[in-house]
Amino acid sequence: MNIGLYFGSFNPIHIGHLIIAKHIINEGLLDEIWFVISPQNPFKNSSVLLNEQHRLNLVKTAIDAEPKLKASNIEFKLPRPSYTIDTLTYLVEKYPKNNFTIVMGSDGFQNINKWKNATELIKNFKILVYNRPGFLISETHNADFSIIDAPLLEISSTHIRKLIKEKKSIRYLVTDKVKEEIEINQYYQSVLENPSE
Repeated sequence: MNIGLYFGSFNPIHIGHLIIAKHIINEGLLDEIWFVISPQNPFKNSSVLLNEQHRLNLVKTAIDAEPKLKASNIEFKLPRPSYTIDTLTYLVEKYPKNNFTIVMGSDGFQNINKWKNATELIKNFKILVYNRPGFLISETHNADFSIIDAPLLEISSTHIRKLIKEKKSIRYLVTDKVKEEIEINQYYQSVLENPSE
């Protein structure tokens, strides 16, 4: 089976994430998309992260009716911070019959050469890249990659957290069930944001 690994903090998961994943499935580019929730991203400030189990639950809530979209907590069991190459090595050993492809934005792809064991990562795994405004791909890093023309929405988790803190509506930015879960549990109401996040 051809599995796309969509890595992220998903803090919280929003409509933009779901549109990209659904586009990949609809176009038949991959059989399934696994949302791999990162408990701790080495490039991000962990102080604004909602508890990993809560983020996992929000992802599960968002994709509840989508059999080809899965939520993965695989990185919760691995050493921290989470490095993509370590996760991929583990998954290849655990699921030898699957072929794994990395799904990522052009902003992340621009910096892939700075990732841990980047050469090994690029050599052994295909990458599906969706363009993000302002991050045109000028360097290929000798990677086996394809650019997908997915519909993009200018939505960020940072903006959603800001709206929640300011007691403004996040309707249409997340699914109704995710919105309900966030409101019931009062998530993100007191987070301190770092402008660079």
